[in-house]
Amino acid sequence: MSAPIEQSPYQRSAFARYRHALWLLTRRDLKVRYSTSALGYLWSILDPLIMSGIYWFIFTQVFQRAAGTEPYIVFLLAGLLPWMWFNSAVSDSTRAFIKSAKLVRSTAIPRSIWVASIVLGKGTEFLLSLPVLAIFAVVAGAQLGWEVVFFPLAILIQAILTFGIGLIVAPLVVFFRDLERVIKLFLRFLFYASPIIYAFSDLPAAVQPWMAFNPLAGIFDLYRAAFFPEELNWSVVGISAAMSVIILGLGIWVFSRAERSVLKEI
Repeated sequence: MSAPIEQSPYQRSAFARYRHALWLLTRRDLKVRYSTSALGYLWSILDPLIMSGIYWFIFTQVFQRAAGTEPYIVFLLAGLLPWMWFNSAVSDSTRAFIKSAKLVRSTAIPRSIWVASIVLGKGTEFLLSLPVLAIFAVVAGAQLGWEVVFFPLAILIQAILTFGIGLIVAPLVVFFRDLERVIKLFLRFLFYASPIIYAFSDLPAAVQPWMAFNPLAGIFDLYRAAFFPEELNWSVVGISAAMSVIILGLGIWVFSRAERSVLKEI
């Protein structure tokens, strides 16, 4: 039986340097974001709270909605909070190299770390917002089921998906500056094309097979399963996981092909 292959000291040190640099960049961004704001942490939860309040009022007080599950405010937050992570991370990734051009050019660490730090930083803000979901769940009387164990799986799949998209858009925006505006418009469309204010099961049967290829659909199902286990569709989750891995592979390929040209362009 052959002996297991061990990493060389150089490989281990390279990984350690990457991890250390990633942590420093992420901590710096979070510190700057919170230290320059009077409300600090509250800003990470105010936006989804306000959006949830607006949609809750419209669909429960103004119109008789035919979508979602009670308690609707918990249903909304379980979709809006991860959406804010995805939306803000992809949006910020479009400026990952342009915003830090001098630092990107002058350092020898892998340039993908600028995208990774954005995903990690926004993911940290998402985790910090989860107590809000817990509070509303208690107040609204939502029942927490054993399916909450799928929460880490949802976080992992979303991190893979978001990082993959970031690796694609970050270098491409350097060459095509108008792409930043296009991505913002696409994100607005994707918000309504994703099961956030409605459930995947609310969609017409003829539309569901197509909407299943939206990788966010299965991810949101996993998040909501903690309170709404009937919303969990493992077929949709499987498609989301497979597409997230494919997008990550595509992102790594695009990034590796474009990295040298990006350094010349910025």
